[in-house]
Amino acid sequence: MALVRLPMRRLASAGVRCSSSFNPFQDYRDSTPPLPKGDPSKDSRSGVFVSDYAKYMLATYARPPLVFVKGEGSFLHDLRGRKYLDFTAGIAVNSLGHSNAELAALLSDQAKTLWHASNLYHNCWTGPLCKKLVKKTVESGAMHDAASVFLCNSGTEANEAAIKFSRKVGKALDPSGEKYEVVSFHGSFHGRTMGSLSATPNPKYQEPFTPMVPGFRYGTYNNLEGIDNLVTEKTCGVIVEPIQGEGGVNVASDEFLIALANRCRQVGAVLIYDEIQCGLSRTGHLWAHGHLPKEAHPDILTTAKALGNGFPIGAAIVNGHVSEKIQIGDHGTTFGGNVLACRVAYHAVDLLSNPELQRTVHDRSRFLKRQLKSLQKKFPEDITEIRGRGLILGMQLTRDPVPIVDAARQRGLLVLTCGTNTLRFVPPLTISEPEIATGVTIVKEAILATK
Repeated sequence: MALVRLPMRRLASAGVRCSSSFNPFQDYRDSTPPLPKGDPSKDSRSGVFVSDYAKYMLATYARPPLVFVKGEGSFLHDLRGRKYLDFTAGIAVNSLGHSNAELAALLSDQAKTLWHASNLYHNCWTGPLCKKLVKKTVESGAMHDAASVFLCNSGTEANEAAIKFSRKVGKALDPSGEKYEVVSFHGSFHGRTMGSLSATPNPKYQEPFTPMVPGFRYGTYNNLEGIDNLVTEKTCGVIVEPIQGEGGVNVASDEFLIALANRCRQVGAVLIYDEIQCGLSRTGHLWAHGHLPKEAHPDILTTAKALGNGFPIGAAIVNGHVSEKIQIGDHGTTFGGNVLACRVAYHAVDLLSNPELQRTVHDRSRFLKRQLKSLQKKFPEDITEIRGRGLILGMQLTRDPVPIVDAARQRGLLVLTCGTNTLRFVPPLTISEPEIATGVTIVKEAILATK
């Protein structure tokens, strides 16, 4: 039977039209220069745009009335043409800056070649990306026995995979099924799907969706004394962030992670490091645990966010102890490992593992810390601590940070909150010192404006 070919001109004649000429902004662009400070009003063209479309979007986020249309480097531009310095990097995603030219060119080229062919077949980029992640990880001094990779679409999917793999290892070690418990820690954030949510002991996130997946236990972060009672023979997996991002930029002590790893080895539990936010050179090292001795390295390392610099992709890197327990059919994904994502991530890993970029992160971190500590000296009644590593830093406040975030945004700076009364700074790793200085000046103005 001959193949039926239907060229685009025949699709058009058959009534199939491409809507690429549609421009949602064309009726909303505002030629009026934006005011020096302030959000768009409800009756502005940005406000009307938000009103016209928000009713069709499920309300899972509370958003200010900004509509971003362009990004470049450390900046975003809104519908009004106003420029915002981005200290959020899309929540630690755009580590190589917005609209990175090299990645954009690769994405465009691949989009004209092949988008998706399913995991039923091999493609040219999934395997090479997996190899690169393993090789770069081992070369960096982190996860010395990294062996293979499961690719997916997001951080929560990477953690779901890690939890499933831990359960499978537990079943292999104890066929009775008694080795099924997963341990995580207060202050952690591992995702929104039911398994990763069950590992996130925050009532705000969990209570609307209870009951959680059974078998999860929670401990106190950095509490060495409680490890032996927490991690037992029934534990199949322990998931921990070397630096808690959403929880308040809390840094795990080396002693805690080493003791936790030793206990996991004693009872045969899989150790999972969630480096979705703190990994991929955000600390100035490829992985945040890379300075630890080998005995404290994880069995599974999860990553996402910066891996695609904004193109959705996630990964769980596993060692041989885990991979030998996983069989064909144990897990899967429709879009994970697709060609577009893998080609972008392959190049992003090269850029993010560049020693020159990592030295820059260390330099920028020292500069930003000095700037933030100068604010602490100026406002000792408002700021109690500056903590974190690299370019994942937290400023502990004595009051609600939301008004400061709002005032900063109205002055052209985007910054995040986390934990309890904490401002979080996760700018692009490519940010310059003058940009940092400008951002900190705006934070100072925002603190003064909200006193």
